Amino acid sequence: MRRRLFSMLAAVAVACAAIGTAAGGGAASASSAAAAAESYEWKNVRIDGGGFVPGIIFNQTEKNLIYARTDIGGAYRWEQASKTWTPLLDWVGQDKWGYNGVVSLATDPVETNRVYVAAGMYTNSWDPNNGAILRSADKGKTWQATPLPFKLGGNMPGRGMGERLTVDPNDNRVVYLGAPDGNGLWRSTDKGVTWAKVASFPNPGNYAQDPADPNGYLSHRPGVVWVTFDPSSATRGTPTKKIYVGVADKENTVYSSADAGATWTRIAGQPTGYIAHKGVLDHAGHALYIATSDTGGPYDGAKGDVWKLDTVGGAWTRISPIPSTSADDYFGYSGLTIDRQHPGTLMVATQISWWPDVIFFRTTDGGATWTRIWDFTSYPNRSFRYTMDVSSSPWLTFGTNPQPPETTPKLGWMTESLEIDPFDSNRMMYGTGATLYGTEDLLKWDTGGQFTIKPMVRGLEETAVLDLISPPSGAPLISGLGDIGGFRHTNLDAVPPMMFTSPGFTSTTSLDYAETNPAVMVRAGNFTDADRPGDSHVAFSTDGGANWFQGTEPAGINEGGTVATAADGSRSVWAPKGVAVHYSVGFGTSWTASTGIPADAVVESDRVNPSRFYGFSAGKFYASTNGGASFTATAATGLPSTGNVKFKAVPGREGDIWLAGGDSGLLHSTNGGASFTKVSGVTTAGNIGFGKAAPGRSYQALYAAATVGGVSGVFRSDDTGATWVRINDDQHQYGNMGEALTGDPRIYGRVYLGTNGRGVLYADNGGTVPPGDTTPPSKPGKPVASAITSSGATLTWTASTDNTAVTGYDVYREAGTTDVQAGSPSSASFALTGLAADTSFTYYVVARDAAGNSSTASDPVTFKTAAGSGGGAGCSAAYKVTNSWTGGFQGEVTVKNTGTSAISAWTVTWSFANGQQITQLWSGVHTQTGAAVTVKNASWNGALGGGASTTFGFGASWTGTNGVPATVTCTVG
Repeated sequence: MRRRLFSMLAAVAVACAAIGTAAGGGAASASSAAAAAESYEWKNVRIDGGGFVPGIIFNQTEKNLIYARTDIGGAYRWEQASKTWTPLLDWVGQDKWGYNGVVSLATDPVETNRVYVAAGMYTNSWDPNNGAILRSADKGKTWQATPLPFKLGGNMPGRGMGERLTVDPNDNRVVYLGAPDGNGLWRSTDKGVTWAKVASFPNPGNYAQDPADPNGYLSHRPGVVWVTFDPSSATRGTPTKKIYVGVADKENTVYSSADAGATWTRIAGQPTGYIAHKGVLDHAGHALYIATSDTGGPYDGAKGDVWKLDTVGGAWTRISPIPSTSADDYFGYSGLTIDRQHPGTLMVATQISWWPDVIFFRTTDGGATWTRIWDFTSYPNRSFRYTMDVSSSPWLTFGTNPQPPETTPKLGWMTESLEIDPFDSNRMMYGTGATLYGTEDLLKWDTGGQFTIKPMVRGLEETAVLDLISPPSGAPLISGLGDIGGFRHTNLDAVPPMMFTSPGFTSTTSLDYAETNPAVMVRAGNFTDADRPGDSHVAFSTDGGANWFQGTEPAGINEGGTVATAADGSRSVWAPKGVAVHYSVGFGTSWTASTGIPADAVVESDRVNPSRFYGFSAGKFYASTNGGASFTATAATGLPSTGNVKFKAVPGREGDIWLAGGDSGLLHSTNGGASFTKVSGVTTAGNIGFGKAAPGRSYQALYAAATVGGVSGVFRSDDTGATWVRINDDQHQYGNMGEALTGDPRIYGRVYLGTNGRGVLYADNGGTVPPGDTTPPSKPGKPVASAITSSGATLTWTASTDNTAVTGYDVYREAGTTDVQAGSPSSASFALTGLAADTSFTYYVVARDAAGNSSTASDPVTFKTAAGSGGGAGCSAAYKVTNSWTGGFQGEVTVKNTGTSAISAWTVTWSFANGQQITQLWSGVHTQTGAAVTVKNASWNGALGGGASTTFGFGASWTGTNGVPATVTCTVG
């Protein structure tokens, strides 16, 4: 059925669809009444590069008009004045995320404002959409699209070959596209608006790296891979007659047409056994050059040749710098370019040469003789025709210190594109798997000097972002990245000096910091185990990510999975990929398997209570109250059973959790995951993050990659999810974004966004403050006391209402001139504990909203606790704040013997809810671990007769909130 569909569609032209007309290139989308919009300035956190640049395209008639294409990060245009790159496809939305895979790009040599992109990331099932031809008449500021009846593979095998998209230099109405997977050669005769298959082209290409690959990735057939025109074969205004086409077929790799594509012929005498990655025509000297390899690349290739075709006489000549017949040839060739100012001068690159480095070859006599960019002298030493200056991107050394003959940084790898500027013989650019390099003094090669290679990549950001954290102190951002590990970003607008090392991960899959001790951090990641069998996939830092050390690891780990550290950094919980969840006290010196939670769960920590951790897997939420030793599935319902679920706990609020559930929307829990409530208006949610609260508001700002009111984007809420404002726009959609997302706890309005191929973005709202909410919640109902015992009771009341949302309540006990806050529940009930027996108490309740408005106090309730047991031994403890000031307070605890028999010792315990720390204590002996406090009697006040009481006092620090512990427990002994 699939082949039938393609063959039917090939007989007709493909219609055009508009993608966008606004400046900047965005697709128009309906605005939503449910979510307002706010102007944000979006910029990249500078890393510079970080991914594969398979294509660099110089316009042949306009100086300094240069484009670059990437495999997953869109396309860019060069800005000569600033020597930076401008991204062109940031408007691509999540519905067409595959358009950020650019398999080819063409710049029009006639109307130089015109540019075309062949877009589509995968040809297998990973990308749900077909490919498209994107066209622009203003150098990429705005775009329109023609959907194709087949997929394109910007991130598939063979993506470095090309260019497969080319504009006829004589008649720019004509544009050709070489298609993959049996779809042959396609042509447009109306500047890319409509397309039809060239039925007469005989060979769609049969090469696949692994035809039996069940994933459909290595079985991809690159197909028709380049198109080259001979402009001398026609006059301006008429279609070019002589056209050359390269095909991924080892026995039939070059075809030609002499009649503007009406008929095609396999060129006689051509080399066989290899694939022509590049085809470059010297139309002045009437020579076609091809660079071949035994595979489609870009990661492999062990043999190849360079050939020259006399396009007049028809003779082929092998001009390989090192021929495939030589034992010294362990690479294929690609990266072929010609100096248009001196057509006899060519350069070619080894398509892949991992050791000791890639090799560039240069000829000034049409391939008769070649020189190398480096040569062996006395092994292992080498001589170099170049120097490298990576001071602008120092991380390109990868923190290594290799032994000769290897050096750092390397010239590169995966060098499929190497281009000499057609207007300037001194300028050359080339792409690698990590960056884009170039030189502006290339001609020194020919005069015996050393030319300088530098990164020419500023503005081109191509990292895939897997996790981001923004701690409340230290560096503002820590990133976890694919392929290059990640960075500590002390300055968002400067390239970091080095990625994470010691240990280094190829990809960092998870990051966390200790909320109340943010200098403590943990990260987990991936690397090739066979290369480093003694290393661990988890690492720790105690200085905010400046330095790292590795822990041990349980057996069987190959991938990092997710990791979380306790609120105080005292322990960590790790869920490696494919291995049981484990916990470690300290910094990973040993690990113990957690119970009650499945492998591959996503794990996070509570941001207040160091004993609490959470997990999620297959529709179930798990909670631990003993530091990750054991987990219990909660009774929460309505959670997604599949998908890439993200959840996080709110700083400063124990048990407050937000869960981004994909198509299940956004869900919120205030009871440690025991239950969740779906947030209205949010239909899908990919990720959630928190940042500094808006001025005048107490609850952290929420940031979500979500769909709100039918509009997909990045949103902020300043009122606990009651209302949302869109903070990106149609020009800043970034395709497949949101795997990583966080706000900044220090700067209101700042958000950090991770993308899959466009690096790390950050945005600010310019200090805009949301409209103030001055309406307080309604007065709560009078509390009702029930379940009264000698040491506790339960209060319930009628809930308040608010114009946005009630975020919680504060319960107070009347205590003379200074009432004491007993707790801050999120719902309309509260359990009182630690009360003295046979004592009258009076309580009232105040409601509050996200803006910090407080209601009128409820009417008070008075009740009396039950009498003590009348015998035996028991004790109670009553906690109160006796004095408070900014940053500090004084407390007092009354210990009472609730029985009739004398006791000789007592112990009081509680957990602080808001990170308070005791600085001194009198009339007792205390210890504090994180939030947990234990106080034992002093030598002189442990003995209490029946009904007798004593007190101890303490001084403590607090920040932000000073809630009374929910439970204060006294035990005898």
